[in-house]
Amino acid sequence: MKYQSFTGFPPSTAMKRRVVKHITDELINSRLDSLEDYEIIELLLNLASHNRDHNKLAKQCIRQFGSLREFIEATPEDLQQAGITPLGVLCIRLIYEIPVRVLKQRILDKPVYQSAEAIYEYLCYSMRGLKNEVLKVIYLNSRNHIIESSDLFEGTLNNIVVSPRKIIESAISRRAVSMIFAHNHPSGDPTPSKSDKRLTRDLVFIGSATQIRVLDHIIIGDNCYFSFASEKLIEKYEDSFLNLRMKAVD
Repeated sequence: MKYQSFTGFPPSTAMKRRVVKHITDELINSRLDSLEDYEIIELLLNLASHNRDHNKLAKQCIRQFGSLREFIEATPEDLQQAGITPLGVLCIRLIYEIPVRVLKQRILDKPVYQSAEAIYEYLCYSMRGLKNEVLKVIYLNSRNHIIESSDLFEGTLNNIVVSPRKIIESAISRRAVSMIFAHNHPSGDPTPSKSDKRLTRDLVFIGSATQIRVLDHIIIGDNCYFSFASEKLIEKYEDSFLNLRMKAVD
């Protein structure tokens, strides 16, 4: 179906509502993949507000933000500065939030080995567009079921100040027996830095000492990720901790 823009229709609210209903009825049962990005934005803004022409604004948003994804992931402040109404901003935030919650619900209360791919999908979607680094913790119970996920720390563009004590306290309060850590790289490159490796090693050491195992630390980039477990680094750090304990006993 060819999308019919609202541009050029009479400005009266009643007429605009009839046009919106007509186009909505046609789109409900049509494929949407033929729509241009700016047409999706225009349709969204018109559904949020019937009393203005959003065609030019939609095209302006694509030029300003660069893509539909960047538009959806923009901050409320940036959206309002671009000319989006408060109701339009709310609609955009809901569009971003709904998939995050759906993906999160897919992984809760399931064995981690049954939801590994869903975990990566949830983390990649919910963390890839963040402007600052955020450390997320996923807590698991004795059956390896996911109890909860929580954002514990947020840092500047290049670093996060992490409190190991707070992490352990948060795990104990949830009666978790293991954890999965994840944080994002706003640069889009998930390659771990030296500080990322030190942090992961320290978390594995602390977890081993308190019998709360670290299953993985995942770094989220732009549509890609790095897994310490997949690269056998979690296993390496666990072996290092055991060697240190054995030396201490000797």
